Amino acid sequence: METYAIFFLVATAIGGITYVFLYPILSGERNAERRVAAAARAEPITRTRVVQKSRREQVEGTLKHLEERQRKAKRPPLSVRISQAGLSWSKRRFIVMAAGLGVFAFLVALPITGDLLSALAFGFAAGCGLPIWLLRFLKKRRESRFLDGLPDAVDVIVRGIKAGLPLLDSLKMIASEAPEPMRSEFRGIIETQTIGIPLGEACLKLYERIPVAEANFFGIVVSIQQRAGGNLSEALGNLSNVLRERKKMKAKIKAMSMEAKASAVIIGALPIIVMMLVYLTSPDYIELLWTEALGRVMLACCAVWMFIGVLVMRKMINFDF
Repeated sequence: METYAIFFLVATAIGGITYVFLYPILSGERNAERRVAAAARAEPITRTRVVQKSRREQVEGTLKHLEERQRKAKRPPLSVRISQAGLSWSKRRFIVMAAGLGVFAFLVALPITGDLLSALAFGFAAGCGLPIWLLRFLKKRRESRFLDGLPDAVDVIVRGIKAGLPLLDSLKMIASEAPEPMRSEFRGIIETQTIGIPLGEACLKLYERIPVAEANFFGIVVSIQQRAGGNLSEALGNLSNVLRERKKMKAKIKAMSMEAKASAVIIGALPIIVMMLVYLTSPDYIELLWTEALGRVMLACCAVWMFIGVLVMRKMINFDF
């Protein structure tokens, strides 16, 4: 019995000593203590990393919010498209003028064609297609003028900030001295900020009135600087360089694609020109196309194929940049 008791006591002692020295290693307590000590020693660095991470998360959140807003604004309503074209008309006035144009085209086409369906087609095209095309034309022309003056406006803002002026005063300088449509758009930013909306949000609304990538870049830069801080003059200076490089790239692409556009115009206009020349020289020969039923069907099929060909050529020569 004494032998068993001594063996039990020795085994218990050895087990206790082993538990005391090996348990912290096996359980990870020493590693935890080392990590806690390292974290305590590197506390300032950890805070800096946390601040940088939070700032990065704030910028990422801002960009996601802007992307969601742009995704929702892909199909603006009619009132927004009218304002994007630079017109001060109301929605009701635009609809009334479009309806009046359609009725006028119907009344003019009815005695000429002598067919009710053809006159209705002319009236529908004049009342619906022509006003929409006019809005798109005015919108593109206004956007082109805006893009021509935006790099210079950004340079004025950069010089004003470097001279010690606040951002709002630099925007007021552009709103009072810049040409149209730059002046009215920056005046809209100032008026939006005056009613209580933050300046970053007011600059973001510029994209809703001028839906181009360059206006979006300007709004994002100002909005992120207002939320996360940073050197605004340096950011806007880099933006100005980007805008000028994009402008050069657009001019280069336009110059390189002019040959293809001229060829497409010649190919598209050639059948119409040939038909007119044949009508002037031999009217009896070509009149069968609109006097006979089979000729009208052939003429309609040719018009459809010509339209498809024009769309294909337009897709080939228009570049997204």
